[in-house]
Amino acid sequence: MNLAAFLGIDLPVIQAPMAGAQGSAMTIAVSNAGGLGSLPCAMLTPDVIGQELATIKAATDKPFNVNFFCHSPPVPDAERQAGWNRALAPYFEEFGIEAKAVPAGAGRSPFSAEAADVLAQFKPAVVSFHFGLPSAELLARVKAWGAKVLSSATTVEEARWLESHGADVIIAQGSEAGGHRGMFLTSDLTTQVGTFALLPQVVRAVRVPVIAAGGIADAAGLSAALALGAVGVQAGTAYLLCPESAISPLHRAALKRENARHTALTNVFTGRPARGIVNRAVREIGPVSAAAPAFPLATSAMAALRAKSESAGSDDFSPLWCGQNPLACQELPAGRRTRQLAGASD
Repeated sequence: MNLAAFLGIDLPVIQAPMAGAQGSAMTIAVSNAGGLGSLPCAMLTPDVIGQELATIKAATDKPFNVNFFCHSPPVPDAERQAGWNRALAPYFEEFGIEAKAVPAGAGRSPFSAEAADVLAQFKPAVVSFHFGLPSAELLARVKAWGAKVLSSATTVEEARWLESHGADVIIAQGSEAGGHRGMFLTSDLTTQVGTFALLPQVVRAVRVPVIAAGGIADAAGLSAALALGAVGVQAGTAYLLCPESAISPLHRAALKRENARHTALTNVFTGRPARGIVNRAVREIGPVSAAAPAFPLATSAMAALRAKSESAGSDDFSPLWCGQNPLACQELPAGRRTRQLAGASD
């Protein structure tokens, strides 16, 4: 199967949707370069989603991907939140933060009927999901206008589940990938394997096309993925230093340092495992803390610490999302980086 023809793009490269790290500018640049640009919507309200989609539609007539989380919102647990506040108490004291003053808030929302209403006005060609798939009813609404549905699998079992529940394409997310793990059938981190171990197993297990994600830094990585049965690749870390990226100056600086090679899967920033550069918060609180509230309820307390720390010029409490191959980070325009990943001439 030819991914480019299937999705209506020119190059077999998908820009990974990176919530909090990019907006429509990157989506537009990648799609106009011939790849599949992606817009992450997990942290956007329906109104803002509509504004971003209007911006994209005005700037490109190429296909693009709109991405959502589809986790089940947890019921707040006062006892667990109190335990989390106790774990963070020394840091609250250090920064003069009153725990009671930290606002409660999820920070990330799952795909909803309201979001589907907005999408129906724009009918994006591709809609992708993280943490499984939405309800059959919501999925049917997305497919009604002909959108192709993509979702991430981190195990063979997840890949089979996605195929049986309606995914048109599966993204095999290896453990090298930066940001949140797409795992949804298990919370056992020992099940998470590397891209080039996972990919051929998923290709053998399902009939739908498979995309490789995690550690892809160049055209050689794309060639290796294709040789193992993938129809294309998804890259995220490769775009973090592009001018279209919306990461903070502190995050940009961290990606350029030698210790960017030292990453870990950690739940201390959101309550769910995600790969980022090891900093003070990861070392001292995690990397994986049993005290962290369920995703995404850990976010608000850590956000308060992050704000105080960053105002003092430190990334000690910032989520510095990055994959295991920071050499993928290059300060190039996102369009040029897309063509470079595909091995296409400028």
